[in-house]
Amino acid sequence: MRPIHPTAAAEPIRIGAKLRSSRLTQGLTLEQLARATGLTKGFISRIERDDTMPSVPTLVQLCQALSLPIGNLFEEPEMQLVPLANAPAINMGGTGADERLVTPRAEDRVQVLRSSLEPNASGGDQLYTVNCNLESLHVVTGEMELTFPDRQVTLGPGDTLTFPGRTPHTWRAGASGSEAVWVLVPAAWSGSS
Repeated sequence: MRPIHPTAAAEPIRIGAKLRSSRLTQGLTLEQLARATGLTKGFISRIERDDTMPSVPTLVQLCQALSLPIGNLFEEPEMQLVPLANAPAINMGGTGADERLVTPRAEDRVQVLRSSLEPNASGGDQLYTVNCNLESLHVVTGEMELTFPDRQVTLGPGDTLTFPGRTPHTWRAGASGSEAVWVLVPAAWSGSS
């Protein structure tokens, strides 16, 4: 059997955005990174725009200055698709609600729930809390009314309300029903996928 020689990919490797993101996340300017590495601002800028590919020693130098493992530049981002049709149904205790977990079950950084609500569907008469730091509700269609201990807030299509997690609340869909998306940060619960 003859050996098969692999060929290089036609698309160049793009590492510039990852380097720039790492620099900005750390609050470093091009000038500060240039001083730390001994490279020029212009050269670093060209690398970040993928206009030029640095040598291996230069890349190592940049990664060391950014405390970025060099392998991170070449990893594919982890992506998981959860089609709505396959999203598991969950029961948050409301009535008239078809709620689906549209993020992977094992994801613990954030949870996204898609709610299809019948007319006048409700989270119940009693206020409840969700064990997370932040809740955000986005109404896609219809109206929803959220009740808190000290106020009521009505949301229409396109409205988004964000509030601290563990805030006692309940909700009610409008007379025509509603489609809504809840975002919980971090995930209120997780399990295996």
